[in-house]
Amino acid sequence: MPSLHLRLLLAMTAGAVFALGGSASTATASSSTEYGNAGTADACYTWSGTLQQGSGGEAVRQLQIRVSGYPGAGNQLAIDGVFGPATKAAVQRFQSAYGLTADGIAGPQTFNKIYQLQDNDCTPVNFAYSELNHCNSDWSGGKVSAATARANALVTMWKLQAMRHAMGDRPITVNGGFRSVSCNNAVGGAANSRHMYGHAADLGAGPQGFCALAQTARNHGFTEILGPGYPGHNDHTHVAGGSGRFWSAPNCGI
Repeated sequence: MPSLHLRLLLAMTAGAVFALGGSASTATASSSTEYGNAGTADACYTWSGTLQQGSGGEAVRQLQIRVSGYPGAGNQLAIDGVFGPATKAAVQRFQSAYGLTADGIAGPQTFNKIYQLQDNDCTPVNFAYSELNHCNSDWSGGKVSAATARANALVTMWKLQAMRHAMGDRPITVNGGFRSVSCNNAVGGAANSRHMYGHAADLGAGPQGFCALAQTARNHGFTEILGPGYPGHNDHTHVAGGSGRFWSAPNCGI
């Protein structure tokens, strides 16, 4: 049996090892929080490093899609893969909305928040492609290619996700989105409706009401807003992206 002196020495050594193990574990956890945990990424898209003003490429374009709902009042963010002042401002608004450091630099904290907000198919967690297409299963027959229509619908969903968060994370009811030319004709849609480009969504009143939806949409990248008081839009609020700007919901003060 070891002597009392040897047993004390062994106990002290074990305690030191335990303490060192505790410190190493704490340092690892801190490092994981500070630099991001790749394990939170999903099957959609994974960023590495940081993106900031002056960055460019596909990583920036993917980021722009996720922050497209934060362009500032009356604006729309270009999805062009160029990290300029407008993208920096959109990132800052996104960061502020989720309680992150609003420095306009997209790093691990920003990306980890995006990973929390998206599903494996890149859609935001509260919206799905099926909600944005009640016309057909392959996004064909519109005014743009099927791939473009689907890509436009993805941006629309991220704008809706921003709206949803701004309105207290209450569900937003989507009645429809993309239409082929034939689907658009069948419902009597406008000849150049943005539905045929995948840019548009028609929203039900939900818990918010049509006017609150129309008013909030002004701050989240929608360049076309039609609602109560505009012909044919008393039973829904229509929101869309795309070029130009036309807002009309007279009963809502728009």
